[in-house]
Amino acid sequence: MNETPNGTEQDNESVFSIEKIYVKNFSVEVPEAPSIYLETETPEVDLEIGVESQELGNDFYEVQINLTLTALLADKRPVFFVEAAQAGIFRVANVPEDSMKPLLMIGCPNVLFPYLRELVSNGVSRAGFQQQVLLAPVDFEAMYLNNENVA
Repeated sequence: MNETPNGTEQDNESVFSIEKIYVKNFSVEVPEAPSIYLETETPEVDLEIGVESQELGNDFYEVQINLTLTALLADKRPVFFVEAAQAGIFRVANVPEDSMKPLLMIGCPNVLFPYLRELVSNGVSRAGFQQQVLLAPVDFEAMYLNNENVA
């Protein structure tokens, strides 16, 4: 702890806290309903995922995982489309500058991902599909390192 000019002690310990976790955007589209529900073919699923963060001020940051999930039959007819943005507000203070970006782009998405997984699974189920969509774990560290090497 350090003395501040007014004589009070200030704690310089690192702070990381989850302030809020929320769904920023979510949609499921089934453009070929109702006929698509009669199909027995297993669709081909394509997943795109990305992470972004922004500083909100006063040691608060918003981190967001953006997901697009597309399920198509072999003849390219769409089964469903899912777009989701799972977000959170995190308080981060007294973290070394070189650790800040990895914390926001790896640590925070690891906190948010289980919520995104549940959101997508429940949304597809409620759209009328009996096969459960379970997103495989995402290696946010590898994704971050790959993006850093490209930049």
